[in-house]
Amino acid sequence: MPLTQAQLRAHIYLVILDKFSNSRERRQEALTEYLLVTMPNVPEDAARRLAELIPDLMPDLYAKWIGQFADRLFETVPGEQLQHLCDGSVENNAALGLVFLMFMESERMEKEAEEDLREYAGRYSGSEDMGDLVAAYLRGKVDALRQEVGGSVKTTAQQTGS
Repeated sequence: MPLTQAQLRAHIYLVILDKFSNSRERRQEALTEYLLVTMPNVPEDAARRLAELIPDLMPDLYAKWIGQFADRLFETVPGEQLQHLCDGSVENNAALGLVFLMFMESERMEKEAEEDLREYAGRYSGSEDMGDLVAAYLRGKVDALRQEVGGSVKTTAQQTGS
């Protein structure tokens, strides 16, 4: 039985969100590592404290961006192909992640994401510098996801002989 549009949207949201979300501890660890690499003069304990101050990466923005992605898929991908893409297989979840990355790397979305992050940082921290920091972290997260998804797709293609 085919999935409804609401079920497809929920699947897309959960698959993409899973690629970006980690436990709070893992998130703070990644932020600490990022801060230590980008600010080598900062002691590790200071980087750890700073990482704890950075708010969780904006579930409201993720929801917005994933919603825009889903809207674009519904506009451009035939229903039968969407059904296949959302079948829950590892390969198709990886493909969905890859398509999301391409969407987020589009010129329009890069500009929109930067604006959204600056607005978010200004609203919650009162500082555009925090927006720059969060934007840099998010770009790093997208790069890591690209490598993860690219590796999954490559491995799958190698296994199938494609």
